[in-house]
Amino acid sequence: MEFKKYQHLEKFGTTEVEGIEIGTCYVFPKLDGTNAQVWFDETHGVQAGSRNRTLSLENDNAGFLACVLENGPICTIMKTLPYLRLYGEWLVPHTLKTYSDSAWRDFYVFDVKDGKDRYLPYEEYKELLDLYGVNYIPPLAKIKNPTDETLFKFLDKNVFLIKDNCGVGEGVVIKNYDWENRFGAVVWAKIVKTEFKVQNQKVFGLSEIKEKRTTEERIVAEYVTGTLVEKEYSKIVNESGWSSKLIPRLLNTVFYCLVKEESWAFIKKFKNPTINYKRLMALTFARTKELKPELF
Repeated sequence: MEFKKYQHLEKFGTTEVEGIEIGTCYVFPKLDGTNAQVWFDETHGVQAGSRNRTLSLENDNAGFLACVLENGPICTIMKTLPYLRLYGEWLVPHTLKTYSDSAWRDFYVFDVKDGKDRYLPYEEYKELLDLYGVNYIPPLAKIKNPTDETLFKFLDKNVFLIKDNCGVGEGVVIKNYDWENRFGAVVWAKIVKTEFKVQNQKVFGLSEIKEKRTTEERIVAEYVTGTLVEKEYSKIVNESGWSSKLIPRLLNTVFYCLVKEESWAFIKKFKNPTINYKRLMALTFARTKELKPELF
């Protein structure tokens, strides 16, 4: 294996991560250290990299490689499972200086890739890292279809590794392991907090949050049915046959039917609600995929 640069985290709300909040999301603390990675090379053994290059003991990055080579759990997992690549944060002083004294100069894994260059879902890599005793960043929450407001609230809950009564961390990272952006890429979103508030509560482990369903979710749950999706799918098949190139047509047709045929019904039912049609479209697309999974 060779050095492979970690992806750029995109600002939440930009085109590159549009729709990432539709589905099951994991909200992770964002650490303010330096990006680092570890992998195994058949010729040279355990290797380490910074954000942009392979490291050597003569040209290290704040002592990261030296630390990795002395880290028993990391060396063991890499030698035992050499197809894995660990991405994480090497916590050395950067902008934020309020981390606990014991937290510094340690490596905290935030992503793991397998030999097929696939990001492992959190529960999958957590089990492996726990088995070998490797440090990682636990999520603040696992939540389905979070609203923007809900995600922003997690900024005040990120006290991972922060000293008591010393505010909160840099921000949060949102991951959706079942999602790809419109360009077919797996990308994560970030929300960075520029003003830190005092936060006394510590967050441990993973909490699964169930929000009260939004109006858009209630509309989709009631009106985007298996019958509707199957009907529109059959129309397309009868007219043009079927290929994966027709997936966008099916998704957009289902949304068109929802708005054209059911708007009056859900306006009456939900008493003239304020509707975010961009979110409604994304939820409709996600629901269509759930109802017809063999096509996707």
